[in-house]
Amino acid sequence: MNEANMSLFKSFATNSSALKHGEATMSLMQTSPYMVLSRSTCTSLRKTTSVGLSNFRGSTSVKVLSLLNVTRHHTCSSGEFCSSSKRRSRGPVMAAKKASEGAKQEDGKYKHTVDLPKTTFGMRANSLVREPEIQKIWVDRQVYKRIMDRNNGEKFILHDGPPYANGDLHMGHALNKILKDIINRYKLLQNYKAHYVPGWDCHGLPIELKVLQSLDQDARKDLTPLKLRAKAAKFAKQTVQKQMASFKRFGVWADWNNPYLTLDPEYEAGQIEVFGQMAIHGYIYRGRKPVHWSPSSRTALAEAELEYPEGHVSRSIYAIFRIVDAPLTSSGLLKEFFPNLCLAIWTTTPWTIPANAAVAVNAKLQYAIVELQSHSEDVSVSAGNKKQRLGSLLKESKKPFLIVASDLVLPLEAKWGMKLVIKKTLLGSDLENCRYIHPIDNRECPVVVGGDYITTEAGTGLVHTAPGHGQEDYVTGLKYGLPVLSPVDDDGKFTEEAGRFSGLDVLGDGNVAVAKYLDERLSIIMEESYEHKYPYDWRTKKPTIFRATEQWFASVEGFRQAAMSAIGDVKWIPPQSENRISAMTSSRSDWCISRQRTWGVPIPVFYHIQSKEPLMNEETINHIKTIIAQKGSDAWWYMKVEDLLPEKYREKASDYEKGTDTMDVWFDSGSSWAAALGKKDGLRFPADLYLEGTDQHRGWFQSSLLTSVATKGRAPYTSVITHGFVLDEKGLKMSKSLGNVVDPHTVIEGGKNPKEAPSYGADVLRLWVSSIDYTGDAMIGPQVLRQMSDIYRKLRGTLRYLLANLHDWRADYAVSYHNLPIIDRHALFQLENFQMNIKESYEKYQFFKIFQIMQRFVIVDLSNFYFDVAKDRLYVGGTASFTRRSCQTVLAAHLLSIVRVLAPILPHLAEDVWQNLPFQYNMEDGSVAEFVFESRWPTPNETWLAFPTKEIDFWAKVLELRTEVNRVLEVARTEKLIGSSLDAKVYLQASDASLASRLCEMCSAKDDADTLQRIFITSQAEVLPSLEDELISHIPFKGECLIQGQSKVWIGVSRAEGSKCERCWNFSPQVGSFPEHPTLCSRCYNVVGVQPLSAVAVTS
Repeated sequence: MNEANMSLFKSFATNSSALKHGEATMSLMQTSPYMVLSRSTCTSLRKTTSVGLSNFRGSTSVKVLSLLNVTRHHTCSSGEFCSSSKRRSRGPVMAAKKASEGAKQEDGKYKHTVDLPKTTFGMRANSLVREPEIQKIWVDRQVYKRIMDRNNGEKFILHDGPPYANGDLHMGHALNKILKDIINRYKLLQNYKAHYVPGWDCHGLPIELKVLQSLDQDARKDLTPLKLRAKAAKFAKQTVQKQMASFKRFGVWADWNNPYLTLDPEYEAGQIEVFGQMAIHGYIYRGRKPVHWSPSSRTALAEAELEYPEGHVSRSIYAIFRIVDAPLTSSGLLKEFFPNLCLAIWTTTPWTIPANAAVAVNAKLQYAIVELQSHSEDVSVSAGNKKQRLGSLLKESKKPFLIVASDLVLPLEAKWGMKLVIKKTLLGSDLENCRYIHPIDNRECPVVVGGDYITTEAGTGLVHTAPGHGQEDYVTGLKYGLPVLSPVDDDGKFTEEAGRFSGLDVLGDGNVAVAKYLDERLSIIMEESYEHKYPYDWRTKKPTIFRATEQWFASVEGFRQAAMSAIGDVKWIPPQSENRISAMTSSRSDWCISRQRTWGVPIPVFYHIQSKEPLMNEETINHIKTIIAQKGSDAWWYMKVEDLLPEKYREKASDYEKGTDTMDVWFDSGSSWAAALGKKDGLRFPADLYLEGTDQHRGWFQSSLLTSVATKGRAPYTSVITHGFVLDEKGLKMSKSLGNVVDPHTVIEGGKNPKEAPSYGADVLRLWVSSIDYTGDAMIGPQVLRQMSDIYRKLRGTLRYLLANLHDWRADYAVSYHNLPIIDRHALFQLENFQMNIKESYEKYQFFKIFQIMQRFVIVDLSNFYFDVAKDRLYVGGTASFTRRSCQTVLAAHLLSIVRVLAPILPHLAEDVWQNLPFQYNMEDGSVAEFVFESRWPTPNETWLAFPTKEIDFWAKVLELRTEVNRVLEVARTEKLIGSSLDAKVYLQASDASLASRLCEMCSAKDDADTLQRIFITSQAEVLPSLEDELISHIPFKGECLIQGQSKVWIGVSRAEGSKCERCWNFSPQVGSFPEHPTLCSRCYNVVGVQPLSAVAVTS
């Protein structure tokens, strides 16, 4: 055996397993369709073309003729393999099994000469007990650390996106963490130093709310900021420990003793450092701008903290503003319509009218001055939730002239039930600098030119502009120097600045009051309920508002082009995710990073008590960073201003006060590349990979990108993988109200009712993760889990078969490659192809392809052919015979390969198998691989892969022919000619001379394992020279098929010749030829002669 082969079997020693099972009897795999790995398509699996007896040339039914001369049709669907467990020969196994169970037999003296499978590896996973046992051994023996210390390859850093520490884990968490673990474990097998540090996001409003909800009113009154922060920190740390235990139960390996928490002083200091660098570069500024504001949470929100539920209905109004003046350039166009000329606007937020500062038009659009005539009396309608009500204005006899977009005249006629007679048209640019009277406080306001956001898709083509309540309005306002009015407080109520509306809720009675006031003053044309998407607070599930407040911002505009360039340098998986983050980054506004909450990292700024001017520079930031690194961010709340300021400013400390804003939690997690990657031992910047859900394009992926580009000039990651959401089996979003939530804890541990919610264990959950194309949404439910459990059981059964048939194996028993039977060399070629395909899919992170390849090869291909054929050699070929040892050589190679390529996905199963190996596996340096992940990835074997192309093609034909022979055998069994396949003799006649010659050679092959009868699992096989009557007239069952659509082969089946061997159940004319063993065939006679009965009985 060459060195490459011998590396698999370096030494043998009976292992005292770290894990033990009770004795269990091997189960036999049933046959199923066989797949062929072709060298010409090494990176894919190719199914051989099969033309069955039932589907000759795809359409003609082939007749199988019986002795009774009755035509019988054996019908199967195309590609289906019709098999029966009854047809396969299980003689030696069943005989020995009955003997071992004490069943009565005429002669049981050969039972001890049969080498039955033996293993301590149980068929049942018993995952509730076994998986925690295996995990405990990993922890007690520090296996993860051992592998990290032993591996001497490059670093591989998968940086963990921190989950939020505020509740139990859901299936999305499981999908995310298991995907990461599969990747890390694969990299460990590839000799990388895959140091994985888990993280948690511990600050922010959700945790603060949880604390407040747990307190009664009296306790809340006594709650100081420091007391609240202490309770929030305690809650977050408790949640971290709970979530950590769940992640461990998933089988996730990580540096659990050294996670990064965003509340750790070291982390907070790193975050302050990032903030400081951005401030020094001029990217941090304070301004009064409209931001998403949550009245229910009383804080500003980032875009990533919003959701847009279906079904929101707003109260929209069509209102008019009376024009009182026009510039000289336009007065000639408008003068004839004064003083009854009005601008018609449409808004879904009537409560913003008090803050109106202008009306915006599109300079390029054509507008019309229209006269209102003859409105219909029956306009008020109510259809579903779309209700309309005409305003008092339209009830007046004298109606004003209105300005609307020309393209909207007809739609508005239909909507208002009025005739709009066009009197004159003009461009939007002609209306610029006209002035109108504000309908509430009688201010004069201008008409301005807005941007491309002004269209004719809805409304009137004129946009009510309130710079204090809208981003586009704000930008337009900057251009014209408009006042930023926002008469709304933190609770979403009008302030005294709103006059008569003071104290009213803008989203409730305030909205109604504004509309009513306008209608009373004949300024409303119509009110209409309008269903549209509207931003809600993702935590409180309540609507938000746009509100101008003094906030701290990161100027994305200052480094937007650098961020866009950095996106192009990253590998995005799937590729289309690059388009998504590019679109979001290119269009986003400046990032509001301040929050009006207590539980978070403070924005390190001081304000002058008199002037309110901020004090924040490199010195002050660095000083605070040093303090926080030592004492944590609580220091900001309990230390005095003079102690928080650098020494040079302390004389003026009495002139300053601390800011009370905290940072957006997306700035917290978005700084992890600096606070974790840049600080933790074993990590480095940039990370090799970020992996999170697709929603993180606007969340962590983006916040990390922005902070990194702003300070380092590059992205913090070289590759990014995104996965979809987890849905139920019907493709519906999981919710408690629907009762369709699949809880990962219940999947693993089981529910209260074991029948309805059985315990599947972590590996079945991990197998599901590997089975899905995670780049889209994934579905899971009871039926899916049952399917996964069944596949897992079959995988376990295959591995058990391998273990059990290697119970007496030693590495020095290995047969060298060139001495192996051809069937064994073909099996090793397929194994090497399998291994290559699996590795390619791991490298591309396409785990669903691994699942498919594994299922086909391990469960279907091996069991259907090689294992099926191998049983005869293994059980009755003779303990130390060449035929058995050569087969064991191949089985050992398969076991050591399959268990390792499976290990990243099913680590508990792989470790369980490894601890039950009947031999020990030595590494190249001579050390023993005690645990499966110490064994490294299987070494490629070019010799195995060099199996001749001619032989590959021939064995593809043999395997296809075997399927067709099985069809005829099945008919013979159905007609009671035979019981098992060993009762039969098969006859073949091939029209292709080359194929016929090879089949003839196989009938008398040098190696018994290569003979046709062994491959067909029949007692005899014969190749006929022709189909002359004297050769085939005695054959009762006959049929024809095309092999690979070209070679015509005739197949016949008759009863086998000779008598049945008591030991192997093969029929042979030689049975009865040996006086001392009259019931044995020649093969068994030779085996028994080598294995004296007494000696075998003693060793048994």
